Amino acid sequence: MVLDQPLRSFFMQLAKSKPLNKAAKKWGLKFGASQVVAGATLEDAMANVKILNSKGLACTLDHLGEFVTEREEAIESTEACLNVLRAINETQVECNLSLKMTQLGLDIDEAFCIENMKRICQTARSFNIFIRIDMEDYSHCEQTLRILAILREEYDNVGTVIQAYLHRSEADVLSLKGVPLRLVKGAYKESETVAFQEKSKVDENYLTIIYKHLDSGSYTAIATHDHTIIEKVKRYADTNQISRDQFEFQMLYGFREALQKELVSEGYKVRLYVPFGTDWFGYFMRRLAERPQNIVFALRGFFKK
Repeated sequence: MVLDQPLRSFFMQLAKSKPLNKAAKKWGLKFGASQVVAGATLEDAMANVKILNSKGLACTLDHLGEFVTEREEAIESTEACLNVLRAINETQVECNLSLKMTQLGLDIDEAFCIENMKRICQTARSFNIFIRIDMEDYSHCEQTLRILAILREEYDNVGTVIQAYLHRSEADVLSLKGVPLRLVKGAYKESETVAFQEKSKVDENYLTIIYKHLDSGSYTAIATHDHTIIEKVKRYADTNQISRDQFEFQMLYGFREALQKELVSEGYKVRLYVPFGTDWFGYFMRRLAERPQNIVFALRGFFKK
């Protein structure tokens, strides 16, 4: 089930509201957000990661935040990422780090953002931890890939995300042979000039870029809750003798727990995207836009409040 476009657009607009995002930092995890956000603090998140690891699930932690406009806030976000890396190293949990570069100053100054990214990549490499640069809206796509190329000249422990709904995605995947990629359908609202609008075309392109990255011998993270897509990938891998060591399935914290358990029991690697922090509002609104059942969570939380 997919939300009607006007309602989806409504939640996407809320996600971009700076006043609401600012207010939400003071509210705490409200409106059902705690079901999809693993706590407000790093300690909360690490406790959840340990539980998930005990169930055979790998993780990637994301200290929530995006579209930062103040240098001081970007530096604070950089330090928060470094603290995540230290916590992962100290506890030796099975976990990577995901981040958004707008949180690290991308919209302030590109050189400043690259400097912050290099600090993070250097620390992560010393701990043997992988860094995933999340792909944001289309306006940041080309810039993100350009910075990734700069970072990859020095660091092989960094990759990014490609969104299947963009027209350019197949060409991007082909150009990123050998780079570990997380492949997703896409969660931002984009115009028809740059993105497919029909679900069937997004799904078709999604499978295309998955197969092409697998065929190139590159490590591939298939991030989806769509059981039909998952079954097709499993069959493709078996038919083409692609080792299970070359790919993993990824899902969001709080979703499809039965499916996660099933895949683990079948011997597939499953990694959960585990967000945490006080800057949760934009992330949660995008989840509401994607999944109508989450609106029930929000309404229950609202009326309890």
